[in-house]
Amino acid sequence: MKNILLLLPFIFIISCKKEEKKQLAQNLITQDLFSVTFSKLPDKFIDQKKILIEHFFNKHINPNSDFNGSFLVAKNGEIIFEKYQGMANFSSKDTINGDTPLHLASISKVLTATAIFRLIDQQKIDLDELVATVLPTFPYEKISIRMLLNHRSGLAKYSNFTESNAIWGRSKTLHNSDILTLLSLHKIPLDFSPDSKFEYCNTNYAILALVIEKKTHLTYPRAMKSLVFDPLKMTNTFVFELDKDKDRVSQSYKSTKVKIPFDQLDAVYGDKNIYSTPKDILKFDMATYSNDFISEKLKKEIYKGYSYEKKGTNNYGLGIRLREWSTGQKVFYHNGWWHGNTSSYTSLKKDTVTMIALSNKYSKKVYQTMRISSLFGDYPLK
Repeated sequence: MKNILLLLPFIFIISCKKEEKKQLAQNLITQDLFSVTFSKLPDKFIDQKKILIEHFFNKHINPNSDFNGSFLVAKNGEIIFEKYQGMANFSSKDTINGDTPLHLASISKVLTATAIFRLIDQQKIDLDELVATVLPTFPYEKISIRMLLNHRSGLAKYSNFTESNAIWGRSKTLHNSDILTLLSLHKIPLDFSPDSKFEYCNTNYAILALVIEKKTHLTYPRAMKSLVFDPLKMTNTFVFELDKDKDRVSQSYKSTKVKIPFDQLDAVYGDKNIYSTPKDILKFDMATYSNDFISEKLKKEIYKGYSYEKKGTNNYGLGIRLREWSTGQKVFYHNGWWHGNTSSYTSLKKDTVTMIALSNKYSKKVYQTMRISSLFGDYPLK
C-alpha cells in the first residue's frame, strides 16, 4: 500500500505530461490545419530581392523617412523584407512594431468576404441566395449574396443617404442594423438595376456583416473571430467596436499634428473596422492556397472578374480586386482608405507573393506597393 501511495505522484505527473502533449498536439493540428507547403527560398534569392525591395520602399514609400506604419513583402510565406516605424499614438508616444494592429480600412472587405465563403462551404448559405431570404426586412427582391460580394447590387451608399437629417444626420452613431432599417423604412431607391453594372459601394459589405450575424447567431466581431481569425492564429487581428476600443487602438492622423476624430460612421463594420498586422494578413494569404480553408470550386468563383462592361485592366471578383492583362497575368489586390488610414494588400497567386502596406497617417504612397510585382514575374507594372 505504501509503495502504491509513493507511486501516485509519479503517475499523476506522467498523466499530466500526457495531457500536455495531447493538448500541444491538438494545438499543432489546429495551427497546421490550413497550411500549404512551399519550396524553401534560396538565401541568394532572398538577399537579392531584399536589396531591390528595400530600395523601392525607401524611394517610393518612405522617401522622406516619414512613413508611419507597417510594410511587408513575402514569398512562399517567407518574409523577405519588413519595416515598422512611426507612432500608433503620437500623444502617448506608442510606437508601431510588428505586433501593432492598424486599421485595415477596405481590406476588411476581403476578410468579411472570407467569412461568407466559409459559410458557403459549410452549406449554411448559397452564393446565389437572395439576401431577402436571409434578412426578411431587406427590401430588394432581386439582389443576391454574389451581387453584394462583387459590388453589382445597385445599393445606394449609406454614407450618402444618411447625411440627410430627415433620414439620419451626423449627430447620431450609425450601426449596421440602422442601415437595414433605413433602407426598408425610407425605400431608398437603387442606383441601378441589380447585376447590370459594377459600382463600388460600402453598403454591400455592411449588409454582408448582417448576413454573417444571422447565419452564425453571433455578433460580427465574434463570428469573424470564430470563422477566420482564430482558425488562422491571427492573434493581433480583431473587429473594432467603437464604445470599448476607441481609446486603446492606434489612432488616425492627417499629419503628425492633426488627429482625425471618430465620427458617426465608425460603428459600421463589414466594409471596414478590422484592425490587423502584416504578419497576420500573411497568415491569411497563405491559407487562401489551401482547399481546406476555402474550397477549390469556390475559389474559381472568387478569383474571376465580373465587371467587363468597362474597358481596361481593372476588374472585381468576389471580395477582391483584379488587375489583369491580355498576356494572362493577374494581380489580386485590395486597397483601403478610412479617415487617415490607408492600406494595400497584394497577392500574386501564380508566384505565391504577398505584399502589405498599412499606414495610420494619411499617405497615398502605400498604393505604390503593387508595383513590386514586377520583381517577381512578368507583370506590366513600371
